[in-house]
Amino acid sequence: MTSQLAFVAPDTEPNWEFVNHLKPIVALVGSLPEAERVATLNEIRRLFHEVSPFASEPVDCVRWVQAERVVANDYNPNTVAPPEMVLLELSVAADGFTQPIVGWQLDDDLLEVVDGYHRTRVGKESQEVRERLHGYLPLAIINSERTDRSDRIAATIRHNRARGKHRIQGMADIVLELKRRNWSDEKIGRELGMEPDEVLRLAQITGLAEMFSDRDFSQAWEAEVIREDQDSLEVEGEAPLASL
Repeated sequence: MTSQLAFVAPDTEPNWEFVNHLKPIVALVGSLPEAERVATLNEIRRLFHEVSPFASEPVDCVRWVQAERVVANDYNPNTVAPPEMVLLELSVAADGFTQPIVGWQLDDDLLEVVDGYHRTRVGKESQEVRERLHGYLPLAIINSERTDRSDRIAATIRHNRARGKHRIQGMADIVLELKRRNWSDEKIGRELGMEPDEVLRLAQITGLAEMFSDRDFSQAWEAEVIREDQDSLEVEGEAPLASL
């Protein structure tokens, strides 16, 4: 099958002798069974990525991963309305995956989504897209020094905010979690791209409940029963008050 990608003229003439040496290898890879071919291409990309001048950029090495191995995170405050989900599915079906899902290696088998949860849903749930992708999803893996949960949360929020998409309550929950992880307001603002007053405002949304969560309160007071008759007012348990 020939590539359907548009040809882009190179900025600099490549080393054609080297390229021609690769052609027999390309033909050999093309003859492999599908799963083995995908795994081999992923490894070839990784090897080339190691010598790339863009090796520090995750997008320089996009890998194809079986969809079942890609799982959602539990903190993303971004939501997409049903009409936008339909539009996203149409976009991926018509134009293909033009942006990889961003993830990190959760364990030896699973990868967790940092950005691209809704693209992940389309790749898993749209039959047309899933068949075209042979059950795989394209992933760019975040840099290994930023895999701490706090760093992953911050990366997700930066992606969302760059597109102008986030829910206020969800953002407040994120700020609260980062504060529990001993992030200062200054660091939260720097990592999430927020002004100090925005960090404070979001912290206040959930902070009041958090502030009093460990307090013990006394029982509510109870009113005494008062009986009123024609001649006197009497407080239960006490002598009658003098008649007015």
